Amino acid sequence: MERFEAVLFDCDGVLVDSEPITNGVLRQMLNEAGWPLSQAECERIFIGKAVRDERVRIERETGQPLTEDWMRAFYARRDQRLRAELQTVPGALQAVVAAHGHTAGRIACASGADRPKVVMQIDMAGMAPYFENRIFSGHDLPRSKPHPDVYLAAAAHLGVDPACCLVIEDTATGAQAGLAAGATVWGYCPHGDGRAFGGLPVARVMRHMTELAQALTLPPSGLR
Repeated sequence: MERFEAVLFDCDGVLVDSEPITNGVLRQMLNEAGWPLSQAECERIFIGKAVRDERVRIERETGQPLTEDWMRAFYARRDQRLRAELQTVPGALQAVVAAHGHTAGRIACASGADRPKVVMQIDMAGMAPYFENRIFSGHDLPRSKPHPDVYLAAAAHLGVDPACCLVIEDTATGAQAGLAAGATVWGYCPHGDGRAFGGLPVARVMRHMTELAQALTLPPSGLR
């Protein structure tokens, strides 16, 4: 087992099972706005991306501007559902604890979602003591995923070369961001065979987050 100096986690779909909730609210609101979008289509278009990054398409399909009022309403409805229904990804807390020990605390969450949502979810999942203030959002940077900015920011905050970081992602968009940062990327794909990563050079595909916990507690085979 290689020894990584830092582990950088995506949030949605990796630490918490939030994607079906968030995507369901988004689909409902887009339907209400005049875009008759199926659940599968909504997932294909939006999972792994910031809603604002699809502004041009949303405005074209709905015939309406994507206003700040609409976004605030989306966040409010989304957060209400998340507070009521959010579940932690099985094995994720165990993986976070193992990563924290493996790196002497050099872990971070680097998400494409807005920071208040990420902070809320990590707190609900009981992971806040491990991440503390090391939570980064693509909304706060010039570019979100698939660009590497959020992972570069997390690595810089930790004082670790991105090449010495392990990134955990569940989407092709996020994996592209980690790879572009120069990190090693492991993909989490609980319901498939890894084709979700579209042939990207992820170093490993996991079916369960306990695989990460187990790998990080193995004796190191050398330093990265």
